[in-house]
Amino acid sequence: MEPMHADGADELAALDDAGLMVLFARGDGQAARLLTARLLPRALRHAARVLGDAAEAEDVAQEAMMRLWRAALDWRPDGPAQPATWLHKVVANLAVDRLRKARRATGLDPDIPDGAPGAEARLTDADRMAALDAALATLPERQRQAVVLRHIESMSNPEIAEILDIGVEAVESLTARGKRALKQALDGQKEALGYGE
Repeated sequence: MEPMHADGADELAALDDAGLMVLFARGDGQAARLLTARLLPRALRHAARVLGDAAEAEDVAQEAMMRLWRAALDWRPDGPAQPATWLHKVVANLAVDRLRKARRATGLDPDIPDGAPGAEARLTDADRMAALDAALATLPERQRQAVVLRHIESMSNPEIAEILDIGVEAVESLTARGKRALKQALDGQKEALGYGE
């Protein structure tokens, strides 16, 4: 191990998420900042993909992080879940709750696609991301969660199974059906999105 700098940043950066949770529980603010820097962007991306609304996604990601911090005092580094997996599970549950509330209140799915001004390539990418977000919004909740976690967050099927409280076979089925539905939803847009034959 390299020598520790005065602030211990190198040693902290070498720790896994569970180790940082333990240090945070002992009052180490630097461990909390590092863990937040690691996990919050992933939680935010997950929530944004599922909800399709940046403001709602920020609320969900912040609430999930607050729950993680509250769980830190009881965190067992040798426990069954890693902090990232635990956090994604909380994000998944909070996002589904928000979607259900939105549907009950309005009867509509929230959908605010991303758009980025700038060069033509950025606009094309933004159009592609908006089309993907819109297509994701058409999937049933469980399929959407599975597809986002597997193909956007690059999580393994066992991790997704733990997050969604289902078996690995169910994850495989959900992601396969979700991919087919996305392909069907996006097939007619290939040329408009710059994917000509």
